[in-house]
Amino acid sequence: MTSSKVPTLRARIERFPIAGSFTISRGAKTEAVTVVAEITQNGLTGRGECVPYPRYGETPEATLAAIHAMQAAVAGGLSRDALQAAMPPGAARNALDCALIDLEAKATGLRAWNLLDRPVPGERTTAFTISLGTPEAMAAATARAAHRPLLKIKLGGDGDAERIAAVRKAAPESELIVDANEAWTETNLEQNLAACDAVGVTLVEQPLPAGKDSALARIRRPLAVCADESVHDRKSLAPLRERYDAVNIKLDKTGGLTEALAMADAAQALGFEIMIGCMVATSLSMAPAMLVTPQARFVDLDGPLLLARDRDHGLRYDDNLVYPPDSSLWG
Repeated sequence: MTSSKVPTLRARIERFPIAGSFTISRGAKTEAVTVVAEITQNGLTGRGECVPYPRYGETPEATLAAIHAMQAAVAGGLSRDALQAAMPPGAARNALDCALIDLEAKATGLRAWNLLDRPVPGERTTAFTISLGTPEAMAAATARAAHRPLLKIKLGGDGDAERIAAVRKAAPESELIVDANEAWTETNLEQNLAACDAVGVTLVEQPLPAGKDSALARIRRPLAVCADESVHDRKSLAPLRERYDAVNIKLDKTGGLTEALAMADAAQALGFEIMIGCMVATSLSMAPAMLVTPQARFVDLDGPLLLARDRDHGLRYDDNLVYPPDSSLWG
């Protein structure tokens, strides 16, 4: 075997400034920190991007180290199936899984969806996120985005009834989904759900902390509730059936597109609606997630829209619509 036929792995940390700041209940940030994996073989390079998430104990440095630790396995011809067993779900596996798919697509001359025998993704309306703030600040941000048909509203606990009422007044025609990022409590859960229902919110994501969400099975839910931090991969689905109506699939949680697609199939079989979501990242993170969109009721792939700049050959965003990736980007 010549050296050109031996796959080589490189990885690096990249930083992209956010346009303004991005605020949720756990804090604010002004840049997206991503880790990119590249696997090169026979002159072709497959790429994958991930976003380490501190909520799950991940850091960019530890994620980079975990990817580098797979160099020998990659050089030995690591397959995507073997990768699923070799690494746990999470950001590092996501970057490697997507890089392997991209490389295989390039080597075979197939688009990733044909390679994986999935439906061809089309353009989809993506949610646009309104960061957490005062009711007045959120209303002003919402007014600037009120032409968008789907808005995702970050809430954070005390004062959320006033926030969502102000947002609805600023965008009377938009469909609203809410993300509480685990910030509600059993004490205010029903009050906040009622406030969302009163202004026509369609869905609420992760109102209670993961592992402390049993109250959702004991109340009458007036609108659909979606698991985010409570769901990671297929193994986490079944216990959530009495608590949630939908699940948010993110490739950084599932550990890549391979598991995300399998999870989407399993979630549908269990009766869950599907949201395909993202972290704040570049188009290289969004591109593989587009393959899940044919199964998704909600598409939340606005990460690049929140950045001051995207990477070259990024996804095409036409106001509210996001389009499948060109092969120059991924897949």
